[in-house]
Amino acid sequence: MYLLICRGLVSSASRPREDSWLKSLFVRKVDPRKDAHSNLLAKRETSSLYKLQIHNVKPECLEAYNKLCQEVLPKIHEEKHYPCALVGTWNTWYGEQDQAVHLWRYEGGYPALNEVMSKLRQNKEFTEFRKERGNMLLSRKNQLLLEFSFWNEPVPREGPNIYELRSYQLRPGTMIEWGNYWARAIRFRQDNNEAVGGFFSQIGQLYMVHHLWAYKDLQTREDIRNAAWHKPGWDELVYYTVPLIQEMESRIMIPLKISPLQ
Repeated sequence: MYLLICRGLVSSASRPREDSWLKSLFVRKVDPRKDAHSNLLAKRETSSLYKLQIHNVKPECLEAYNKLCQEVLPKIHEEKHYPCALVGTWNTWYGEQDQAVHLWRYEGGYPALNEVMSKLRQNKEFTEFRKERGNMLLSRKNQLLLEFSFWNEPVPREGPNIYELRSYQLRPGTMIEWGNYWARAIRFRQDNNEAVGGFFSQIGQLYMVHHLWAYKDLQTREDIRNAAWHKPGWDELVYYTVPLIQEMESRIMIPLKISPLQ
């Protein structure tokens, strides 16, 4: 398989970079000099802001951490008083171990985020939850994200599924180019309803892209990804996007029982 992929990439590399296929790649080509990336790449019909939380949990505390989250997080998700929703919550299965990943959506952007944070600071149960949770953690980080205009919007789905979070650290200045390629490429990955959501960072580690996928199991993941190489144009996409990446990481994740994404 590796040799077939390499031959495809070598074949692609021998073609002129400005051929007709490349010109057709750009569904909505944007000029990075004309506006901010967030305005050019994000969905304009919504003003949703996403927060990705990654918590590294003490190994001996993971079970207690999950239990605590399953008691408290649904209350925030279901309370109409808070303009936010829990998109998904997982434990990492393959990748960095003893890790929890949470994805939240704030309907209304930064004002909604500020409103939720302000109200939670007055919530005694949440304050106690944070203190108890803090004793279980080794480290934590978060990012504020926008969703790409051409990706699916993440909606609840039935399981059981495994989820893959593929995270890409791009070279500074290449976000628009990445968006132009993937606006075309996402159609190669829609046949099996595996595309859940695509996001890019606004605050936190910058020039980060996250693609979230759902699969029945690891073998299904392998089959779907291999099938993409038989679709004309996919090898071209890989050839042109790989140079944009500085680092990449894949997490295979299992949803908690409370996750809307099952």
